[in-house]
Amino acid sequence: MPCVISHLDQMVKMPSNYSSVLDRLLMVEQILSEFRLNKEDLKEIKNRMQCEMNRGLRVETHEEASVKMLPTYVCSTPEGSEVGDFLALDLGGTNFRVMLVKVGEDEDCTAEMLFDYIAECMSDFLDKHHIKHKKLPLGFTFSFPVRHEDLDKGILLNWTKGFKASGAEGNNVVGLLRDAIKRRGDFEMDVVAMVNDTVATMISCYYEDRSCEVGMIVGTGCNACYMEEMRTVELVEGEEGRMCVNTEWGAFGDNGELEEFRLEYDRVVDESSINPGQQLYEKLISGKYMGELVRLVLIKLVNEDLLFNGEASELLKTRGSFETRYVSQVESDSGDRKQIYNILSSLGVLPSELDCDIVRLVCETVSTRSAHVCGAGLAGVINLMQERRNQDCLKITVGVDGSVYKLHPFFRDRFHKMVRDLTPHCEITFLQSEEGSGRGAALISAVACKMAACIRTQ
Repeated sequence: MPCVISHLDQMVKMPSNYSSVLDRLLMVEQILSEFRLNKEDLKEIKNRMQCEMNRGLRVETHEEASVKMLPTYVCSTPEGSEVGDFLALDLGGTNFRVMLVKVGEDEDCTAEMLFDYIAECMSDFLDKHHIKHKKLPLGFTFSFPVRHEDLDKGILLNWTKGFKASGAEGNNVVGLLRDAIKRRGDFEMDVVAMVNDTVATMISCYYEDRSCEVGMIVGTGCNACYMEEMRTVELVEGEEGRMCVNTEWGAFGDNGELEEFRLEYDRVVDESSINPGQQLYEKLISGKYMGELVRLVLIKLVNEDLLFNGEASELLKTRGSFETRYVSQVESDSGDRKQIYNILSSLGVLPSELDCDIVRLVCETVSTRSAHVCGAGLAGVINLMQERRNQDCLKITVGVDGSVYKLHPFFRDRFHKMVRDLTPHCEITFLQSEEGSGRGAALISAVACKMAACIRTQ
């Protein structure tokens, strides 16, 4: 407590009514203290994550486990000899992109509507680049929970990240894409691989660093994958080698594992989402929800007469008005409060200097919890890998992508520190992915094509 007050004392030149300001700050701090998890709390989250991961891997507990640990059928990694042109699709929580990757060289939306639109974008892309006459291998990054039956066949379990298209859940995603391409009839495409964005990120980073065996995304959503020992992946036959497992850890907590750590703000965010009771871990961390959590805390402080003279604008009272990018911008403020003032003014609020500093403190508190809780989850993944491999010191590289990780000014450092604090016997390198989702899908396609060619010549 003294360190927080001292910090604020430096931020704000205290007026003559120091005691009343101090009382106000103490009350603000009391409300925000709920977000501050201690190391024992985070260790408990880490241990529960590991427990659910093990349950997800086992046949007898897989269905009831909140962390599904989905096999990806990605067992081989690029070695650098892959060459050729590959098309990549990237469908995530925020963007849909079509990319041509040169490897080794310089209304209610229905599934049919969605994939027809994707096929239309692909057709436009091929036209633009004058390559419609080519039948290119396609890698498809699909950032949603899929139960793979092979590298190019996977059943969509459920939409996440606020995404929805009826008629897709329970169906083979690659089949839906192939059907849409066939309906157009103006180009041909060889869909050779479908991968999760975490897997694509890991493979993309592996191309640069052969120690990269973990991939994760902290953006609109949050998820991780890693290379697991085949002998423990009971959903797939085989004992030798390793397979990349998509944890789908965003659903951690859906069976009650996080109840004592969830606050009133988390419950409101969940209840007002399109998937109440689902993706509870993701809702503590990701960019889709961070700004709304901050807004709810600000409204709480207003109602307690601790902010904006007890009055909130109609805009600030509107769900979704405090965007996650504002959290990054507030924490990036140079200290003159101009950036914070401008953001709050755009929301219909005229803040005092102390109001600006309290808003910054709220943003720091919410984003720090996000980084720490995310760090606890990754520590669980890395500790499990270390146990499996029975190594005194595991040296591992983690490939990371996503807007929160890349754009928030302090998330990255807070996250890195917490992961390392909770994995004292591991040597961890973090590698930021560049265009990982697209490049990774293309690289996996390149590996698949190379392996298929080897099989044909045997």
